[in-house]
Amino acid sequence: MKNKDTLTLGHQACFPLYALSREITNIYRPLLDDLDLTYPQYLVLMVLWENEAQAVNEIGEKLKLDSGTLTPLLKRMESKKLITRKRKADDERSVEIALTISGKALKKEASKIPAKMISSLGISEEEMNQLKRITSKILNKISDREK
Repeated sequence: MKNKDTLTLGHQACFPLYALSREITNIYRPLLDDLDLTYPQYLVLMVLWENEAQAVNEIGEKLKLDSGTLTPLLKRMESKKLITRKRKADDERSVEIALTISGKALKKEASKIPAKMISSLGISEEEMNQLKRITSKILNKISDREK
């Protein structure tokens, strides 16, 4: 293959991943609008629904977000009364995030979103699981390389 041929969108793995990410986020938008959530807020809530009360840096590690991105997001969520932010007594540098009653209550409504997404994408649950396995494998390899 000639070098110039490799510089087409059709030969790139990164472009379909980028485009797919944008499209999936666009499909999420109306589902999350019904809950008055943005996609990043939804991600934070999922982390907290899984393991309530976590430090900001723990949430950031799980979502691969730095504190400069996460802090304003968490402040907006606090103003919506979805979470509380509290300095840890044993380490005042660390801020603990916990769900409010409203944040916990959203889980029931949000639990319908994954099935709606699979339906909207027109793929099977097995195809979705295959996509998750492959993307998780790549993300893990990148994370391992960065350590």
